Amino acid sequence: MEPAILIITLACGMLVSRVGLPPLIGYLVAGFVLFLFGIDESSLPLLEQLAELGVTLLLFAIGLKLDIRSLFKAEVWAGSSLHMMGSMLFFIPLLKLLGMIGLDQLTGLDFNQLALLAFALSFSSTIFAVKVLEDKGDMQSLYGRVAIGILIMQDIFAVAFLTISKGDIPSVWAFGLLLLPFAKPLIYKAFDRVGHGELLVLFGLVMALVLGGWLFEAVGLKPDLGALIIGILLAGHPKSSELAKSLFYFKELFLVAFFLTVGLNGLPSVSDIGLATILVLVIPLKIGLFLYLLTRFKLRSRTSLMTSFNLGNYSEFGLIVAAVATSKGWLPPQWMVILAVALSISFLLAAPLNAISSRLYQKYQSRLQQLEKHPLHPEDRQIPVGNPRFLILGMGRIGSGAYDELAAKFDGEILGIEHKQDLVDYHKGKGRHVVQGDASDTDFWEKLEHAPNLDLVLLAMPHHIGNLFAAEQLRRLDYKGKLSAIVQYTEDGESLKESGVHSIYNLYEAAGAGFVDHVVNDLLPESHVARSNAEEIKNKA
Repeated sequence: MEPAILIITLACGMLVSRVGLPPLIGYLVAGFVLFLFGIDESSLPLLEQLAELGVTLLLFAIGLKLDIRSLFKAEVWAGSSLHMMGSMLFFIPLLKLLGMIGLDQLTGLDFNQLALLAFALSFSSTIFAVKVLEDKGDMQSLYGRVAIGILIMQDIFAVAFLTISKGDIPSVWAFGLLLLPFAKPLIYKAFDRVGHGELLVLFGLVMALVLGGWLFEAVGLKPDLGALIIGILLAGHPKSSELAKSLFYFKELFLVAFFLTVGLNGLPSVSDIGLATILVLVIPLKIGLFLYLLTRFKLRSRTSLMTSFNLGNYSEFGLIVAAVATSKGWLPPQWMVILAVALSISFLLAAPLNAISSRLYQKYQSRLQQLEKHPLHPEDRQIPVGNPRFLILGMGRIGSGAYDELAAKFDGEILGIEHKQDLVDYHKGKGRHVVQGDASDTDFWEKLEHAPNLDLVLLAMPHHIGNLFAAEQLRRLDYKGKLSAIVQYTEDGESLKESGVHSIYNLYEAAGAGFVDHVVNDLLPESHVARSNAEEIKNKA
């Protein structure tokens, strides 16, 4: 039967992906299909173990990408906290009312059970939000960063619940975990030496599952909490992003097992589907609460709306909370199925809503702007550019090198744009004129001031999709000057030329040419170089 499990899961995931929805909906459906064939969770103990590994690696990956400073922004920590409290204050009476009017699944539930359900329904999906942001190229946009920050805060709330739900009093040895930061230099030294291949993957698994999961469980704490904390500990290392990428497919594969186990809990009845539909119908209120709260923190109405749409769904972490609650006997098992159906339907609605979010903002812009509080958030105000002749989008190594070359001849006429505030501060310290902004974000172009004498724009961002998006926005704004861009692959250069870019700089080809020039100039005798140049001139003649 094992081959059938894999085939059914793959088929359901592919079918769902074809219509533009996250494959996890297909995995939930696959679980229901397998249940129809007489397979339940108890017959597949390995699947449950893989599911637990998936959740642990998910939290480890979140920790690896976490910038602690971002959580201290009011719109993140206060926005997520207030929204969770508001959601619970809304859902508890709603669920009580639905029970009073006769819905069997809610009849007889006490206040603690209703509060648990309200807590699970207050979460938004990290997996869905990240997919939407990546597809749009908006991961580093202000609204994207706010959404991810809120999601991480929600994840921390979930981990706190999971830790408390363990029910055991931690060992006195748990205080020893406070010494972990002092082991950071030793851990970082090992991180430096594992290289970039399979040892890096093995190092990540040891950090997440042994130093995080096993060690924390050994002293009476939840393994998931350990994985998150160890991830945060490693987040400052230069290779943390590479480690997250190397573990990505392990995490995704194990999470497939988690979503399968949800479906294996049983099939939804007609009344279960009806209740899940009712829960989905109140999601606009969830979106509205996010919109109201974020504008109170002086974010623009557009930023608030885009963030709210991104968070307008139910969450896989809600399922994780429900799974723990049902395993402890705190909730009836059927609630796992109801929440799974509500999650799937919420994704079906959220996907097209996020696709048209910009158009919705344009249509209702005047009304939405009435919600704004002034002065606006410092990161959400109009971007001052002055009157430069040269604009460099992306101030990494290539962008800063281009800036310095131009500055030798046109000092005072150049502006750099960089989305990372720490890099902006670094460049300002070096005397470069750089402002914070993300050219791969539609918000950037909405807030950018007009520069009438702009002659040349250099697209030096590390990702092709960002450079392509910037070229399209410049064309939309009727920019008449010259455009140049860096690419890594030849096919990327073709799409940029179609978008109006005048010159393309291929990093690999240019690196090869530069390497040969360096070798010729440094290692070959001058007479040989002169003779080669003379022969080249003669051949051309």
